[in-house]
Amino acid sequence: MPTYRDEGIVLRTFNLGEADRIVTILTRNHGKVRAVAKGVRRTASKFGSRLEPFMVTDLQFYQGRSSLDTIQQAETLGPYGADIAGHYDRFTAANVMAETAERLTDAEKATNQYTLLVGALRSLSRGEHAPNLTLDSYLMRAFSLAGWSPSLDTCARCGSPDNLTSFVVHFGGMVCGQCAPSGSARAGSETIDTFEALLTGDWEYLETVDARHLGRVSSLISAYTQWHLERSLKSMEHVAR
Repeated sequence: MPTYRDEGIVLRTFNLGEADRIVTILTRNHGKVRAVAKGVRRTASKFGSRLEPFMVTDLQFYQGRSSLDTIQQAETLGPYGADIAGHYDRFTAANVMAETAERLTDAEKATNQYTLLVGALRSLSRGEHAPNLTLDSYLMRAFSLAGWSPSLDTCARCGSPDNLTSFVVHFGGMVCGQCAPSGSARAGSETIDTFEALLTGDWEYLETVDARHLGRVSSLISAYTQWHLERSLKSMEHVAR
């Protein structure tokens, strides 16, 4: 049976038997891969720590007959896991990122999603920005890559560029006053500017925005994320919004 090499991000792990572990990995060239790491839970394992969540690793896989491949080798490329796990806010944000990436990808090549997640985890591990900002920016970009970028400059329902007053999750973005359902929360130009800054990574602007406003935008992004994924993210429950 063939072997292949790829680099990947460990999204999550499950214990298997007494010493093995099933690892879900987003790879650069093979999309999402589920593989068995044999003996990885033994203290003598050579690559146990290299297969912890949020680590970026160069891997060699053995492609077996079952739905699970086998990991034969693992070499660390990005040791982000320890720096993330040591801070609760980084850890909870990274879990949402990993769960989102797992939902948005499959066995098909998804290089852009892979590159985006690597960059987000690297930034998170270094503490470059507030974890909530890094998370929100990641979510906006990930959904944009998946083809679900919210409508920000025209009404998501009628297409009008005028009088955009509310952000309505199930319509897909900003809507005008005529299309906004009764009771919709108001969202003006500052909300649009914040969404656009998150999409483009305008950190200088984001760091000047009022914390309460950022909290409201985070709540909208959380709702938007879970609406498009069609079910709630378990990890989102632990993120302070």
